[in-house]
Amino acid sequence: MSYSVLIVEDEPVLARNMLLYLERHGISCQTAASGEEGLEAMETARPDAVVLDHNLPGQDGLTVLRRMREREPQLPVVMATGHGSEQVAVEAMKAGAFDYLIKPVSLHQLKQVLDRAVQQQRQAQELRHLRGGGVAGVVPAAQGLAALLGDSVAMQRLRSRLRQLVDAEERMSDGHPPAVLIGGETGTGKELVARALHFEGPRRAGPFVEINCASLPAALVESELFGHERGAFTDARERRIGLVEAAHGGTLFLDEVGELELATQAKLLKLLEDRQVRRLGSVREQTVDVRVLAATNRPLEAMVQAGQFRGDLFYRLGTLRIDLPPLRERGGDAVLLAQAFLARSARRYGKAGLRFADEALQALSRHRWPGNVRELGNLVEQCVILATGAVIEADELPLPVMPEAGPGAPLVLEEQPASLPETERRLLLSALERNRWNVTQAARALGISRDTLRYRIDKFGLRP
Repeated sequence: MSYSVLIVEDEPVLARNMLLYLERHGISCQTAASGEEGLEAMETARPDAVVLDHNLPGQDGLTVLRRMREREPQLPVVMATGHGSEQVAVEAMKAGAFDYLIKPVSLHQLKQVLDRAVQQQRQAQELRHLRGGGVAGVVPAAQGLAALLGDSVAMQRLRSRLRQLVDAEERMSDGHPPAVLIGGETGTGKELVARALHFEGPRRAGPFVEINCASLPAALVESELFGHERGAFTDARERRIGLVEAAHGGTLFLDEVGELELATQAKLLKLLEDRQVRRLGSVREQTVDVRVLAATNRPLEAMVQAGQFRGDLFYRLGTLRIDLPPLRERGGDAVLLAQAFLARSARRYGKAGLRFADEALQALSRHRWPGNVRELGNLVEQCVILATGAVIEADELPLPVMPEAGPGAPLVLEEQPASLPETERRLLLSALERNRWNVTQAARALGISRDTLRYRIDKFGLRP
């Protein structure tokens, strides 16, 4: 991934080491030795990310961070702090830093953090285009309920439900708002809903901290969430606060919460019940004020019955539950979203004036969209890249064509089974056999995600 970084660091040797290491990995870098120089360089160089030291001559790093956030609210900034500066790190996260690193900085870890920061910033930029900039003449909306596009009854009901939750939180006189569990198939926009709840509610001025529980190795999830003390495990060379503490005063969003191991689930339950966390290797508990949002596309109820997810945590997380509708149940929203995606991608690739033919819009409306909004966005981007004329015709849409027989054919049960589980088992088996046990194709034919299908294969003990 190619991007540019501004390094604001007054130690020449460290700044040069960072620059040489990152440039060896194809990352364009520029350095500044003070906060004032950094702010000036930010205006002229327009970097994709900033590495900012806390102990700078003149203005300190926190002051510079706040000024950078005022000028470029979406620019990811990684703060570097010295030993024993956990409180500075907390203040940095509250002020909008993407992450923080404790000196001496591991250059490999620095690159990993920057890669993640730029990737998330670019994904957020795409979401902002979809929210407002994707349709010509519309002013970009804030990260609230206006971010949720769609005129279908299902989306109107969703926005109404979210408005009820936000209003209830605004009226709370004491205590903590209850956790919210956001369910829905892959690609339905669960993160967008979590951001809407945060930025529309009374905690909008606080941090919004997100962790994807499926993207980290199980051994690292607990450390990322709750932090660790020096020496807590082999690579724990310095004390590090966790994302829960970093989210103090704001919102902690746990995406793919169903991937957490049982030991981590127990600690999360304690957080929800006592509002306290304990870092790995510590004997002292920390009190935190966080609003917890969780999302999953996995069947948590079935996982509870199978002993894979704690029942007490499930009921605590599910005090309030929001289920997102799949795109196939949103009426004409597919066409509305396709046109918003088209405008965004056309701008991005310099192909202004592109439009869909009427037959293409009809084909988009008929498709079942097993990958939901994410699948639609990817398809439209592909169309824009390959477009040779001003109009995208129906035969230019890379939609899968299902044959009358063979893999992907309509699933028909020959007789009525005796029970619902048996019906589900036979339906799954039929889909797998028709698609020669290709899990991806079978999941697409069933309109579910691959993870969901794999879970149900294990649940029913299905084998070729």
